[in-house]
Amino acid sequence: MSDTQPQQAPGQSPTSGPEAAALMTGAQVYARLLRYIRPFLGYFAISLLGYIIFAVTTPATAAWLGWTIDQIEANNADARIISPILCVLIVLARGVGGFLGHYSLEHTANHVVHKLRCEVLDQLLNVPIAYYDRNTIGRLVSKVTYDVMQIKGAATNAITVVLREGLTVIGLLAWLFWVNWRLSLVFLLVAPCMALIVHMATKRYRRYSRQMQDSMGDVTQIANESIKGQKVIRTFNAGEYVSERFLRSSERNRRQNMKMVVTEATATPLIQLIVAMAMAILIWLALAPEFLGGASAGEVVTFLTLAGMLSKPLRQLSGVNAIIQRGISAASSIFELLDNERERDTGTHTAGRVKGLVEFDQLQFAYESAKPVLNGITLRVEPGTTVALVGRSGSGKSTLVNMLPRFYDYQQGEIRLDGVPITEYALNNLRQQMAMVTQDVVLFEGSVAENIAYGLGEEVTLEKVQQAARNAHADEFIQKLPGGYDAQVGDGGGLLSGGQRQRLAIARAFLKDSPVLILDEATSALDTESEQHIQQALAELIRGRTTFVIAHRLSTIENADLIVVMDQGRIVESGTHKELLALDKHYARLHRMQFSESGLMNPLDSDSESQASESAG
Repeated sequence: MSDTQPQQAPGQSPTSGPEAAALMTGAQVYARLLRYIRPFLGYFAISLLGYIIFAVTTPATAAWLGWTIDQIEANNADARIISPILCVLIVLARGVGGFLGHYSLEHTANHVVHKLRCEVLDQLLNVPIAYYDRNTIGRLVSKVTYDVMQIKGAATNAITVVLREGLTVIGLLAWLFWVNWRLSLVFLLVAPCMALIVHMATKRYRRYSRQMQDSMGDVTQIANESIKGQKVIRTFNAGEYVSERFLRSSERNRRQNMKMVVTEATATPLIQLIVAMAMAILIWLALAPEFLGGASAGEVVTFLTLAGMLSKPLRQLSGVNAIIQRGISAASSIFELLDNERERDTGTHTAGRVKGLVEFDQLQFAYESAKPVLNGITLRVEPGTTVALVGRSGSGKSTLVNMLPRFYDYQQGEIRLDGVPITEYALNNLRQQMAMVTQDVVLFEGSVAENIAYGLGEEVTLEKVQQAARNAHADEFIQKLPGGYDAQVGDGGGLLSGGQRQRLAIARAFLKDSPVLILDEATSALDTESEQHIQQALAELIRGRTTFVIAHRLSTIENADLIVVMDQGRIVESGTHKELLALDKHYARLHRMQFSESGLMNPLDSDSESQASESAG
C-alpha cells in the first residue's frame, strides 16, 4: 500500500519524445508507421504486383466489351470463341491478382500489428513506475487492443483500397486519355474540388479519432474496474452508480463515433456528386458528333464504360480517408507511449550475492518538487538485520522501501548496497538481490507451481517449488487442492483465500532466496489463524536476510532489531522496542494507544492515528 499517491515521475519533466509524437503531422506519423513494413518489402512487392494485375483487368473489361460489340457488327465468326475465352482469362487474372494482393498485404499487416503489440508491451514493462501513476489501466489496455486494431485497419484495409482502387483509377484514366484526351480533361477539372473536400474531412477525422480513443479508454477503464470490483459494487449497492458512469462514457464514445460517421457520410456523397457531375458533362460531350462522331459503336461503349467504371473506385478512395485518419490517430497515441523514456539503467556493477548492508545517506525524494515525501533520511542497516518502519499513512514508509529496487529514483542523497550506490548496479542485478511481499498479493493466471516459480526461469525444479511451499507453510493447503501444485489459481488468485494467496507470495520469496527482503504490510487484514501461519513463515523467511518490515500492528514488530518511526518524511526516532518504550515519545504513545482498553487494534489505519501523532509531537 503506497503511503502517498505519486503525481509525476520523480525529478522528470515530460520528455521530448512523447511531445514530439503528439506534434507530428499525419503524414509524418503514417510515414513512421510504414517503416514497420520495411522487413516485409518482398511481400509488399508481391501485393503491389497483384493489385497491378487486378487494376489492369478493369479497363481490360471495358476494352473487351467494346471489342466484342465491334466483332458482332463485323460478323467475325472467330469472336464467338475468342470473346468467351478472353472473358474467363480476364476474370481469372483479376482473381489471381486480388488474391496475391490481399494475402501478401494481410501477411505484412499482421506482422506489423504483431510487432507493434510486442513493442507496446515491452515498453509498458520498461517505462518507470511513475508512468502507471499518471495513466489508468483502461487507457493502457485500450492502446494494446483498440488502438492497435485501428492501426491494422490503416495498414491493411486502407492500403488495400489505396493500391487496388488507386491503381484502377490510374489505369482507367490512362485508357480514357488514350481513347480521347480532350474529353478526359473533364476529370482533371474536378480534382481541386475533391481535394478540398478531402482536406476538410481529414481535419475532422483526426480530431474525432483522438476523442474516440480517449472515450474508449474511459469505457475500458470503467469496465475493468466493474469486473475487478464487483464484490464491492454489490456490497455497497453501487450497481446503478457504475451503470450511470459507464452509460456516460459509452454515450460520449457513441457521440464521437457519430461525428465521425456524419463527416464520412457527408464527404463521400459530396465527392460522388462531383464525380457524377463530371460524368454527366463527359457523357453530354461524348454524344456530341464532333467528339466521337467517327468512332465505332464498340469504341463509344468502351469510352463510356471506362468513364462509368471510375465511379466505384473513386467512391471507395473517398471513404478510405476515415480509416487512414483513425489509424494515424491511433499510431500517434502508440508512438507517444513508445517515445516515453524508459527506466534509467546505466549501472554496470554486478554482484553474485550481496551481504545485505544497506545505507541511506541524506535521502531526498519528492513526487512533486514542492512536496517532499522523504526529507534527509539517514539510516544504516547491517546485514541480516530486521528493521521495522512505523508511522502514520503518508509518512513515507512505502516510498522509502520502493527506493531500494529503484521503482523511483531519488533526487538527492544516496542509497548504498554493500557500499556501492544502487544507481551503479545493473538494474536486473539489483532487483535480483531483493524479494518483496506486499499486502496486495499479485497472482497470475496459471497453476500454483507456476506462480511460486514466477519469473525464475525453467531451471526451477518441482522439488524446489515444493520445498519453498513447505517453508512458507503453504504445502498443507496446496496438497488439498484439486490437482495439487497443478491446480489453477484463477484470475488474480480468485480461487484461493487471502491467507493462501499470501503464503504463495511468501513461498515465491523463499524460492527467490534474495539477501534483501521487503515486507510491506504482509500480514494486515488477515484472520488470526492465517496470520499465525504467515507469521511462522515470515519468521523463517527473514532469518539471515536484511529485512524491511512495514506493519501497522505493533505487536508484530516488537522483536525487530531496529524500529524506525517516521513522520512527514523524516525519521523522528529509532531503537529497539524496549528502548523506544523507555523514551516515552512517539512510539510509546502509539503503543499505549494500540493496546489500551479502548480496543483500538490498529490506530495507524484510523483518524486516531493522526491525533496520536499530533499529541506525540
